[in-house]
Amino acid sequence: MKFIGITGGVGAGKSAALAYLAGQEKIRTMMADRIAEELMEPGGSCYDALRELFAEDAVWKEDGHINRPAMAEVLFASEEKRTAVNGLVHPAVRQYVLEQKRLEEERGSLDFLILEAALLIEEHYDEICDELWYIYTSREVRKKRLMENRGYSSEKVEQIFASQLGEEEYRSACAAVIDNDGTPEETVAQIRELLKDKGEGTDGKYDGSE
Repeated sequence: MKFIGITGGVGAGKSAALAYLAGQEKIRTMMADRIAEELMEPGGSCYDALRELFAEDAVWKEDGHINRPAMAEVLFASEEKRTAVNGLVHPAVRQYVLEQKRLEEERGSLDFLILEAALLIEEHYDEICDELWYIYTSREVRKKRLMENRGYSSEKVEQIFASQLGEEEYRSACAAVIDNDGTPEETVAQIRELLKDKGEGTDGKYDGSE
């Protein structure tokens, strides 16, 4: 089984690539953001610590779940709490991912385990992934998508871009680059070729078929 991390800047189309991968046999996909959300809700490993950290804040629904817009406002206003949440959630996500990797290796039924996250490089997932893949989309296309699909202003998009890694940092850290500036079919063709190439060393000898 190959463990692949997929990353890229905001608006690059990581979720679309992951959606294709999720539909393939002998491939399991995970999204770091969704894992974090689950770990922060009742029953998750981060929940009790969050209840204590936000005990005085109006960020909880009546059923005990997080009011995410309200929590986002608190985190935006408090660097201290933002740092505390990151210090709590990021290690918990990493622990969950490592456990899932161990379980899938024991089961032995997958050719690929895929993890998508915006902060794969910053959180040093290269230490536990076999390799990282970078979803590349030009700055102009990403900006247009974010403004049209999410309603972001030009200024907000530029602020987000400035907070993320630069193009060369992504490219230098990743073993493969998937160009997502073209059509969805062109992107899928690149992913299929990578799966075929990287899968040659697996027991399943992934052939890139649907």
